[in-house]
Amino acid sequence: MGKCDGRCTLLVICSLQLVAALQRQVFDFLGYQWAPILANFLHIMAVILGMFGTVQFRFRYLIFYAVWLVLWVGWNSFIICFYLEVGSLSQDRDFLMTFNTSLHRSWWMEHGPGCLVTPVLDSRMAPDDHHVITVSGCLLDYQYIEVLSSAIQILLALFGFVYACYVSKVFQDDEDSFDFIGGFDSYGYQPPQKSSHLQLQPLYT
Repeated sequence: MGKCDGRCTLLVICSLQLVAALQRQVFDFLGYQWAPILANFLHIMAVILGMFGTVQFRFRYLIFYAVWLVLWVGWNSFIICFYLEVGSLSQDRDFLMTFNTSLHRSWWMEHGPGCLVTPVLDSRMAPDDHHVITVSGCLLDYQYIEVLSSAIQILLALFGFVYACYVSKVFQDDEDSFDFIGGFDSYGYQPPQKSSHLQLQPLYT
């Protein structure tokens, strides 16, 4: 019963991770955030692999999923530091989220709750394919929306890591106990082998 509870809980966590990652992927696409788009894609693949391992009792897949979650926590921690401009990180100078290919920012910058966007006409500060805007009246700045999203990802990843380790340990213990009672033991029960040769006996009448 404990194994079933652990598997069900892990599947619920993976489902929440999948929904959160897909939602995040949509908004990153809208904001042309290429680095997060790539990371989200890898995360979605890892979560699907973790769900498959949970359903199919493949503890090696769960180990891979757990290792990926460690990297995922590191990536989201970097995003938090980037948007809070920790250390020498600067959003005005470093366009890491777009691989320095464009000046696009987070989609939430212009579409946050309560934000009022006003275009600045005839501005010489913008490149040819961009425009300058002013954003005011936001109930929550886009930096904090991105930080909150990354914090949710970290929280789900921590729960997923714990349950992935637990369920994979249960799967491995079950395989070891099955080997011990002769499930894969070469010295266990072996069915009688059929002979391919027929022995002819004389017939007396």
